[in-house]
Amino acid sequence: MRLTSYLLLGAISLTSTYVLADSATAPQQNDPSSYLQLGWLDKSISPSKNFYKFANGTWQSTHPIPAAYSSWGVFQLLSEKNRLLIKDMLTEAAKNPSKPGSIQQKVGDFYFSAMDETNINKLGTKPLQPEFDRINAIKNLADLQKIIPHLQMLGSDIFFAFGQMQDFKNSDQVIGVAAQSGLSLPDRDYYLKDDAKFKQIRAAFVDHMTKMFQLLGDDQQTASKEAATVMSIETALAKASMSRVAQRDPHAIYHPMNLAQLQQITPNFSWQQYFSDLGYPAINNINLANPDFFKAWSEQLTQVPINAWKTYLRWHLIHDFAPYLSQPFVNENFHMASLLTGTKELLPRWQRATIMEDDALGFAVGQMYVEKYFPPAAKQAAIAILHNIRAALRADLQNLAWMTPETRIAAIKKLDMMGERIGYPDKWLDYSPLTIDRGPLVLNVMRASEFSAKHELNKIGKPVDKTEWDMTPQTINAYYDPSLNNINIPAGILQPPFFDPKAPSALNYGAIGFVVGHEMTHGFDDQGAQFDGKGNLNNWWTPADLKNFKAATQCIADNFSKYTVADNIHLLGNLVVGEATADLGGLTLASRAFHASADFAQAKTLAGYTPDQQFFLGAAHIWASNIRPEEQRHNAIVDVHPPAIYRVNGTLANMPLFQQAFAVPDDSPMVNHPRCVIW
Repeated sequence: MRLTSYLLLGAISLTSTYVLADSATAPQQNDPSSYLQLGWLDKSISPSKNFYKFANGTWQSTHPIPAAYSSWGVFQLLSEKNRLLIKDMLTEAAKNPSKPGSIQQKVGDFYFSAMDETNINKLGTKPLQPEFDRINAIKNLADLQKIIPHLQMLGSDIFFAFGQMQDFKNSDQVIGVAAQSGLSLPDRDYYLKDDAKFKQIRAAFVDHMTKMFQLLGDDQQTASKEAATVMSIETALAKASMSRVAQRDPHAIYHPMNLAQLQQITPNFSWQQYFSDLGYPAINNINLANPDFFKAWSEQLTQVPINAWKTYLRWHLIHDFAPYLSQPFVNENFHMASLLTGTKELLPRWQRATIMEDDALGFAVGQMYVEKYFPPAAKQAAIAILHNIRAALRADLQNLAWMTPETRIAAIKKLDMMGERIGYPDKWLDYSPLTIDRGPLVLNVMRASEFSAKHELNKIGKPVDKTEWDMTPQTINAYYDPSLNNINIPAGILQPPFFDPKAPSALNYGAIGFVVGHEMTHGFDDQGAQFDGKGNLNNWWTPADLKNFKAATQCIADNFSKYTVADNIHLLGNLVVGEATADLGGLTLASRAFHASADFAQAKTLAGYTPDQQFFLGAAHIWASNIRPEEQRHNAIVDVHPPAIYRVNGTLANMPLFQQAFAVPDDSPMVNHPRCVIW
């Protein structure tokens, strides 16, 4: 429930968990050129026409998407490898009883309950019956109000999200935050867009809800009416919701309010009662991220009949917990997911169990993972690259022609204050208050959700704990936190093809250097640039510099708005601009750091590819992937990251060094006119 992560957080990708090069193309230690993964290249395509296809075309043709996935690439391959490692740890913990209350006991018992398919199928929805009874007992608005915090703490995504965040204007302090939520489909646009594909999805969603209500025991006619009721409620919530593009402006989602001000926004909902029922009666002011949403929802509270609200709650209870129930619910839930993502079959139970465990006990699993699989040497080698990239950015800031001295001083100060965390937290999350047993899986999930919620809510009104991480160590990802002004590189991503101490430096700078530079640049993208070195939302730009900077980022937004995906859907340039800016800045910085390093002077041409060409191959290879059309449409609406092909081609088209490295002609689609320049 740390909603700062939801509102503002820069990450290299949205994939969490792990890759290794295919065993068939694994590097040979006595042959440096083998690290180039030349078998991935499609030399029938000119790098001047489509560098992404040139670098990854053969990999794409030989790696079709498995039926259980909506996309398949380096991130997913690493994820598979990681899950196998974690599966072994979890299986061992489940087989060998440990001291009650220990991490090993909790991890082992959770995995046992997740794998106990016989018991899960036998129980059906029985573990949820007390919650259905609570919903059925609702008689009026006061009853409805009391059940909202109860279900939210268990992990049901009803009405709105409540959690904690660093105060945008006082980054040393934690405050409460309420934000729009309550939708079952991935985004408000799924309810509002008029084109045929989204109409089909809405019709399928209503049919899906009808079938789920029937699985709960309702007849077809009743279930159909209930589905229509939920669709009506969620459509109204969607109409009141801010777009993802609008929410990228931190000022647009920052509205500190006291209880009296909150009550003016939602006269039909008592925040004081909500905080009391939540177990935190001392909360008396929060950030109301989306006031218009809450105003519309308050009006709905009295306009929608109580029985309709009960139907909505009943739906969300079964929708949110279906993956942890008996097979008919799992199958129907997957059927709807497959329509949204294009996946053809369900992941094996052991894989789903490891994902569930990662969600519920991620840092407990991470602690075991680090002890077994993360060598300290990998951390030190990665830190060296990070420091070189940091030096490159500092030098750049000192010499930018368009930046005035006043802004330059503030920018360098922010960079000097930027924290760097690699591998894993200095202290581990204490899971001792969490009870996990070998009983029903769904109850373990609920208890884990409540534990996590309480852990986050206990921070409200207290100083920020700057030692905590938002990503577990085993995650294949990285992120920048604007409110903490730090970059975070989990242990999981520090492996091939992102990073290999034995590989040529050009590849490491092109791959993990890209990742590190990307996260560092997030401190200066269109969002991060609005926060100062202490993590406060505070303008540190002169008017002239800010105008130049906005023009530079708008160039990137305009560029990416021209790119299309499935069904000729255009990317939303103003949605992906932050990530695209970080890609361009990150790879530019990585290239400069490589050139400034001692490694560059010693770098050799391998298999006919110069060090600079190796650098760009390394950058392209980490994005090797295939993706289904359904997932492309989905990502174009909800993902702040551009598609993989444009993270490569769209970035390189703005880099003169790439044009020089591959002798790309000026009229090539791999050269932008004009080029967008950030750093």
